[in-house]
Amino acid sequence: MPLATRRDIGQFLIGSIPGTSIPVEMRALAKEFDLGGLIFFSRNIEVPEQVAELAVESEALGRTAPAWVSVDQEGGRVARLKEPFTKWPPMATLGRAGSEADALAERFATALARELRAVGITLDYAPVLDIHTNPKNPVIGDRALAERAEDVARLGRVIIKTLQGAGLAACGKHFPGHGDTSTDSHHELPVVEHAPDRLRAIEFEPFRAAIAERVAFIMTAHVLVPSLDENRPATLSPKVVQALLRDELKYDGVILSDDLEMKAVSAKYAVPDAAVDAIRAGCDGVLVCSGDIDLQGRTLEALVRAMESGHIPPARVDDALGRLKKAKERFLLGPRTGAAARIRELRGLLGREEHQMVAAEMAAYL
Repeated sequence: MPLATRRDIGQFLIGSIPGTSIPVEMRALAKEFDLGGLIFFSRNIEVPEQVAELAVESEALGRTAPAWVSVDQEGGRVARLKEPFTKWPPMATLGRAGSEADALAERFATALARELRAVGITLDYAPVLDIHTNPKNPVIGDRALAERAEDVARLGRVIIKTLQGAGLAACGKHFPGHGDTSTDSHHELPVVEHAPDRLRAIEFEPFRAAIAERVAFIMTAHVLVPSLDENRPATLSPKVVQALLRDELKYDGVILSDDLEMKAVSAKYAVPDAAVDAIRAGCDGVLVCSGDIDLQGRTLEALVRAMESGHIPPARVDDALGRLKKAKERFLLGPRTGAAARIRELRGLLGREEHQMVAAEMAAYL
């Protein structure tokens, strides 16, 4: 690796821990690798004060820059942070709000960012940019903002602008589109049977809007789109990630894989091998989410071997590391608030009446 060191390779991983504190094994991994970040799940969360303390410890796993502290907090059924955080209705309510939709989306995203930032979250895997075109879709459904591409694009852009304007990195998901599937990628590999022209006209529209809004991250979908690549899921396909998202749509931010332990990928590919294939395909980072720290270490070792052998070309390594560095410079290098200061502010902020009123407005469109 002429331009990147073994230590740098940790930037490619947004990993996970099994419990509510950082175990010694993860600290040891962070001594060896400059870790990119952590994703929090319900298993990692007890009370807001503990989340704030865990966020500060998680940031310190990054050596040259703070590690990302990330979470899936979309609203509706995908919300890792429960009460006293505001309980948000599904995002489909925004798409039903008619002329009020844009203003309501902005108020929602303002409140969401305020609460996440209060406990030290720096990256939220939202908004969903998939379009609810298939009523039988078991995994997207009311997570989608709307049923029409133009509505998802407009509302997604409002949410991205608002979250990022508040200093919280946003992540649009799931490229090239997970809205018109009939199976759940957590359990098996969904197939999207649309032709490229249809994908460009419908599924890609919200992603174009997100790119125009300079969304910090875009997450790939574990779906097979035979018209684009007959053999590889989108996450592992250079034809989808590099040729379409990077080259055709001109996305210059961070491309992140969805969780590589989901059965859509892991049923066929070992996680370390999938991580190598994802980076080769054009992803800049990977998610490994079960909390298995040994698996995360093996994944990083596989990436190191692939780069040392040239299986991942040096130019691809440097390109990915450059994008990851720019994203951290954009969102993470300002003044940081310690856990004690965060905790002092929490109880008056989380679930405050102003935020509950926004949630109630949204719930009127259930």
